[in-house]
Amino acid sequence: MGLAQLYQLRGRVGRSDRQGYSYITYRKDKMLSEVADKRLKAIKEFTEFGSGFKIAMRDLEIRGAGSLVGEIQHGHLEEVGYDTYCRILDEVLKEEQGLKVEEEIECQIDLNVTSYIPDEFIQDQNQKIEIYQDIALCRTEEDISNVIDEIIDRFGNMPNEIENLLEISRIKRLAKEKYLVKIQSKRDAVVFTYDNNKFDNSSLSDLIEKYGNRIKFSSGIKPMITLKIEKKGERGLLQEVKEFLK
Repeated sequence: MGLAQLYQLRGRVGRSDRQGYSYITYRKDKMLSEVADKRLKAIKEFTEFGSGFKIAMRDLEIRGAGSLVGEIQHGHLEEVGYDTYCRILDEVLKEEQGLKVEEEIECQIDLNVTSYIPDEFIQDQNQKIEIYQDIALCRTEEDISNVIDEIIDRFGNMPNEIENLLEISRIKRLAKEKYLVKIQSKRDAVVFTYDNNKFDNSSLSDLIEKYGNRIKFSSGIKPMITLKIEKKGERGLLQEVKEFLK
């Protein structure tokens, strides 16, 4: 069945004052295709009223989109994903209209932690790339929770390496709010490098009050704050970085 068919079937269950439930099942020993897995994931994700548009957009992403100005029925969307495709398209349209495009700050994370998807956990390379992409597209804590649920449902309990990867995704989200361009481990410390045009000097006094001589501020083209890490291990490092950014 197609995604639209599944959505329509679910929408026919329950009417007026009668509560209904829709169970979409498949044989336990059946190996689902990548497309079928994505369709079930979409049905699970979009459950609220008015989800038709989101379902249509996800179906477009799964099947691939054609050229907007030609007859070709495939394009770059299938390679980069719907969100990235729309962001790039929006930027191009704004440039054509002479509008200013706000540059999105991308923070580079270089911490001394092991963060990747082990081959023994997910052996299929396409599935692994899909999970990497899902993690990269996380923008909220809800997004991260959905990815965690998906990983556990499909592959079982996560190893530490993936948990670290998700923590880095959380750190990236917090870093964007603080206008950071780089977070890097250096021996027993972490260096936070800020965008010079966005750095807020007023926050320094609060940081000094909280951390005392554990932090060091360096002014320059790109302001930097060096934080001495006290907690041991990878989890301790990630926890302290998150606490600093909150």
